[in-house]
Amino acid sequence: MTIFLSTADLAAQLGQPDLRIIDATLFLPGTPRDARAEFEAAHIPGAAFLDLDTLADPDAPAPHTLPPDPLMTQRVQAVGIDADSRVILYDNSPIRSAARAWWMMRLYGVGASVAILDGGLPKWVAEGRATHSGPASPAPGTAIARIDRAQVRTKADMLANLDSGASQVLDARGAGRFTGAEAEPRPGMASGHIPGARNLPYSALFAADNSLKSPDQLRALYAAAGIDLSRPVITTCGSGVTAAILLAGLETLGKTDIALYDGSWAEWGLDPVTPKVTGAA
Repeated sequence: MTIFLSTADLAAQLGQPDLRIIDATLFLPGTPRDARAEFEAAHIPGAAFLDLDTLADPDAPAPHTLPPDPLMTQRVQAVGIDADSRVILYDNSPIRSAARAWWMMRLYGVGASVAILDGGLPKWVAEGRATHSGPASPAPGTAIARIDRAQVRTKADMLANLDSGASQVLDARGAGRFTGAEAEPRPGMASGHIPGARNLPYSALFAADNSLKSPDQLRALYAAAGIDLSRPVITTCGSGVTAAILLAGLETLGKTDIALYDGSWAEWGLDPVTPKVTGAA
């Protein structure tokens, strides 16, 4: 199963009828960039724009919470995805948001296969590959989204894990946010991390050309963060977006006993009852 598809492989497949290329760019709060406007200025030929920032449960207090099945179905059909589509997700964001969309598509059983474009739009452009401009109007798709929560963890699960220690917890935020030295970007949110969590900033997984580092390099990074790859891992971050990068990295190493805390710090940090610690792990 391919998790990361190279730019060369995607370029060779452009125009194939079952291929669906989706821009899943999303920015952190306060970032002075407009994902849709950037898509319309330049995108990979044939791509559609997902608007990942709004693909969330509108009734949930935390941002980017997984949406209900009907909303997910409506949105994946709007970008032209069919049940037998091969879905390739990319982004043009410093937070590598395509990994979140990849994780979501698989949770909901969308498409015949789902992969992330290795290096995203920055690598595609740096290689001199063609882009198109303007909005996209794909023919509506037929995919039906039905969530399978096997890789999802809730706040209740995380609280139970504090007692059991059954799974290691790995936080994808930058070191400053993890230790509490740096304020959270969302107002009213506590600083720090979940007790017992380890820290591996998501940006460490990428090489200078924006592509994922080698398996040996990834293993070394997880080991340096204190993660035992023989034991289960739950990834977390600010709002469940960059945690998907750590999860994708673990899956490239063959791990299957992995899950993601969907609410992440946006939920945990806003709850006055949840335990929080500061400083290094």
